Amino acid sequence: MEGLENKSASLRTEIAATEAQLAKLKRELQEAEEATLRNRTQNVTDAVTNGHQTRGNWPLSGEEYQRYGRQMIVAQVGLQGQLKLRDARVLIVGAGGLGCPAALYLAGAGVGTLGLVDGDTVESSNLHRQVLHRSKNVGKLKVDSALEYLRELNPHPTYIAHRTHLVPQEAPDIFRDYDLILDCTDNPATRYLISDTAVLLGKPLVSASALRTEGQLMVLNNPPRPAGDKTGGPCYRCVFPKPPPANSITSCADGGILGPVVGTMGVLQALEAIKVLTSNAADGASPPSLLIFSAYSSPQFRTIKLRSRRPNCAVCSADASVTLGGVRSGSMDYVFFCGTTGPEDVLSPEERITPLEYQKTAADRHVIDVREKVQFDICSLENSINIPISTILASAARRDTDDSSLPAWLPSTIVADFNHPIYVVCRQGNDSQTAVRRLKELGLDRRGERVIVDLKGGFSSWREQVDPDWPDY
Repeated sequence: MEGLENKSASLRTEIAATEAQLAKLKRELQEAEEATLRNRTQNVTDAVTNGHQTRGNWPLSGEEYQRYGRQMIVAQVGLQGQLKLRDARVLIVGAGGLGCPAALYLAGAGVGTLGLVDGDTVESSNLHRQVLHRSKNVGKLKVDSALEYLRELNPHPTYIAHRTHLVPQEAPDIFRDYDLILDCTDNPATRYLISDTAVLLGKPLVSASALRTEGQLMVLNNPPRPAGDKTGGPCYRCVFPKPPPANSITSCADGGILGPVVGTMGVLQALEAIKVLTSNAADGASPPSLLIFSAYSSPQFRTIKLRSRRPNCAVCSADASVTLGGVRSGSMDYVFFCGTTGPEDVLSPEERITPLEYQKTAADRHVIDVREKVQFDICSLENSINIPISTILASAARRDTDDSSLPAWLPSTIVADFNHPIYVVCRQGNDSQTAVRRLKELGLDRRGERVIVDLKGGFSSWREQVDPDWPDY
């Protein structure tokens, strides 16, 4: 026994040493890649500026005149607008579907300093829409992947990497040195944090979102004014004083997204940023509005006029309760304010089984797949029945057992064959719990006599426990 314990201790020590060595090698690799990238960028810069330095009284180099000439001859930009872009410092929070096209066009336009905030790594599922990233960069930090492409596109701007997820304690220090903020994130808690910090530091904000085939765009806190100044532009809290219910939030992973849709919104963010940066103060800011894009509607764009600052806004009104100190200290809990968005167990353990346990059950059973039809068509269990969760939730719950009162979406075979259990499955094990609860409210469990359970973890767990070849979409 003592020999086995010594061997275990020795193996643990060896594993720890190996992991430390691996971490060291990863750090050295990252440093080497960054050095290579800096050298390559410098070589490109030297090549494009060689012989084209600023001459005499010309404010731009010859190469810059060539590079930006087609936008400088646009009346709304001109030479003065180009010089404003060169002097501007823009921060993009999120290097995903919105941030990638926004960064591309701002870098291409010649924004002098471009900062990117993101703590995620590139995944293959990102590549259909996050156009700065490449297949070779899967597993690499998104910020590093994005800056690698941007430096090749335009070596003139200064690029700053913030390799972190934005948190309240760090947001003010990150935002402070920038002139304009772009919110390219995808969750309410971060959106409120970005808006609050931008308002408290006097930064205009371009905010966008996209899901499935629709997108939204707003320019907020423009012009930026102190709290209580009614001439300032509204903030995110002015438009959305209360966050949406946490259980109503759908991510791109759950709801899906068309690449050109989120790309359109990111490009529009870059356009609005250029307009803000190159505008003349005497002209004033455009009236606040919400731009709504719907790819399958006609017309595709609609604009809704927004009200000015709310007199009782918690951030930008005279009675503001959110302060910079509160944000920095963490006393403003954005996750609590927006509610938890993580999956919850709404069923008891007895009402849930694992995919492995399901494999051992009898063949005489009913399987209901509550994913939407478009997902069911991608892959499904043999002999399963597709009843989308949206259809289930659209019907009113009844607690009687009179079959004639049951909703039309329930197949007669499931209603009549009450001796066989019902297993409910979805993609990740969340909607299936809701469906089990609704089926029981409809009386399908015959007051507990009939088994109705869900597959815990859904098809994500099915792939891990049963079938590793199950499509991961």
